[in-house]
Amino acid sequence: MASRHVSQVIGRTPDQVYEFAANPANLPRWAAGLANSPVTIDGDRLLVDSPMGQVTVRFVPHNDLGVLDHDVTLPSGTVVNNPVRVLSHPNGAEILFTVRQIELSDEEFERDLEMVAEDLRRLKELLEAQSS
Repeated sequence: MASRHVSQVIGRTPDQVYEFAANPANLPRWAAGLANSPVTIDGDRLLVDSPMGQVTVRFVPHNDLGVLDHDVTLPSGTVVNNPVRVLSHPNGAEILFTVRQIELSDEEFERDLEMVAEDLRRLKELLEAQSS
């Protein structure tokens, strides 16, 4: 199984990036590869209508370390762990997403990588457009 890292530098503090990205209500605004409609919160899980069908998402608990790891349970029942970190960067923050090739052809994996890159670009645009 292959893994690749996709990252984006954002001109905001790591805390600002983390808080925005960790808020389930914001997912449809920037994470189109995961959520394309409002998210339903059910205890510690999120029910999400995604391009893959309805998925269940569980994020690690809120933390001060910038860790946004989350497990996505696909319609097939497969659970995909997605490591995500918000790191300090000289220009603000860097968000780093590890994409794993699970149940994907090489072509689908490349498409997933581009979708994640586009989501992170959208996150950057949204956050940098906000006044500090």
